[in-house]
Amino acid sequence: MPHSVRTPRVPKVMLAVFLALSAFGSAAHARTNDEAASTVLVFGDSLSAAYGMASEQGWVRLLDARLAERGWRAVNASMSGETSSGGVSRLPAALREHRPRLVLLELGANDALRGLPLDMLERNLLRMTELSTQQGAEVVLIGMQMPPNFGSDFTRLFSAVYERVAAQSGARLLPFLLEPIAEDRSLFQADQIHPTVAAQSRIADHVWAVLDPLVGAAQAVDAP
Repeated sequence: MPHSVRTPRVPKVMLAVFLALSAFGSAAHARTNDEAASTVLVFGDSLSAAYGMASEQGWVRLLDARLAERGWRAVNASMSGETSSGGVSRLPAALREHRPRLVLLELGANDALRGLPLDMLERNLLRMTELSTQQGAEVVLIGMQMPPNFGSDFTRLFSAVYERVAAQSGARLLPFLLEPIAEDRSLFQADQIHPTVAAQSRIADHVWAVLDPLVGAAQAVDAP
C-alpha cells in the first residue's frame, strides 16, 4: 500500500496570524483602489449635507453613483449650518485628507441668513478657491440666491459676490444650486428652505451638467 501523505499541521497561532495578514492585505488593496479614484470634494452647508433625510438620498450621493461609473468618487465634507468663515477653517484639512481633483464649493447662504458682511463672504470664498487651486484642484463655485423678502438690493449684491469671485479666481460658476426647483414649493420641506428627497435628483442633474465636462476633460488628460 502506498504511504499516506500527512498534511502538516499549522499551529493555531500561526494560522491566526496568517488570516489576519490576509485580511489586512485585502483591506489595504481596497483602500489603494479607493484612493486611486479621482475625487470630487463637495464642500457646502445643509443644502449639500442631505438635511432632513438619509445621506444616501441626497444629491451628493446621487452624484457619487454617476462618478463611480467613470472611475471617480464624491466625498461629501458638507456641514449643516456652515458659514464661509467656518469653511475657511475646515477646508485645509479636507484638502490634505482627500487630495481632490475637483472641489464643489457651496457656501454663503448661512452668511446671508445671519446678516454677516458680504465683503467677508467674498474674502472667504476667494481664500477657499485659492487654497483649492494651490492644492491642484479645479473649483466649481456653486452660488445661491436669497428670497425676495431680503430686498432687491441685497439679493442683487449677494449674487454679485459669486460672480466676482468666479471672475477673479477662474473658478467655474453654477449661479444657483436650487434653480431647477426654486419655483416649485412642493419640492421643499416644511421649513421652505431645504429641498425634499424628491428634489435631489433634479439638483444632481443640475450640478452634473457642469461637472460632467470637467470630469471628461480630466480623463482626457490622464489618458495614455
